[in-house]
Amino acid sequence: MSTDELLRARIEELEAELQKRQREAAQKERQLERYAADLRDTFKEERFGAQELRRSYMLTVRALASAVEARDAYTGRHAERVAAYGLKLADAYGMRLGDEPQIEFGFLLHDAGKVAVPDAILFKPGPLTPAERLVMEQHPVTGSAIVRDIDFLGAARDVIRSHHERWDGGGYPDQLVGEEIPISARVFAVVDTLDALTTNRPYRRASTIAQARVIIAQDSGTHFDPDVVEAFKSLPDAVIERIRLEIG
Repeated sequence: MSTDELLRARIEELEAELQKRQREAAQKERQLERYAADLRDTFKEERFGAQELRRSYMLTVRALASAVEARDAYTGRHAERVAAYGLKLADAYGMRLGDEPQIEFGFLLHDAGKVAVPDAILFKPGPLTPAERLVMEQHPVTGSAIVRDIDFLGAARDVIRSHHERWDGGGYPDQLVGEEIPISARVFAVVDTLDALTTNRPYRRASTIAQARVIIAQDSGTHFDPDVVEAFKSLPDAVIERIRLEIG
């Protein structure tokens, strides 16, 4: 075989090898495209499943919150309002909750433990006796115990147990001081007071938002975390009023 023939044969071999490699590459590319399509479909399914799961959790939590509030009709939709206020204040404070629902669940279920408080104490028109107050002050402990074994309410327990703690250590049930109190509970304490002050009660008329701001500012450093109060100052009246009107 001449040199030219050898060269042509070698070129043909190389061309055949190149075509083979190109076919293999095209086949792998198609395979990768199928894998990518499968991953996209799986992701969509998982995202849809996660959204459905979160929706189911939220419906369950709202049902529980409604059951708690049904015992105390004069507060209206207190749990929904404080949850909405709390999320706005958390954003203003910089908590960046994003898609994390457990804090909101805690806001909604903060008073879950009141289901165990006798009506005679819960609805007593006058001051509570020391013994009655001890019973009332156990509701954060009871509420925390109620949700203790529910995995998706893990972070919610911080709000449920600690929402009556005070920055100066004078709260209950654990007499936590300052930053010992979970930040979610410190945020909640402010909006809980906001809603209590701006809602009509049998024994008094509702305060204005401006009046509530003054009272909350006065308790900065004693009842409330000063940094949270500063964040609250940045929350516009219009945001608070819109929540009040939308939720009722």
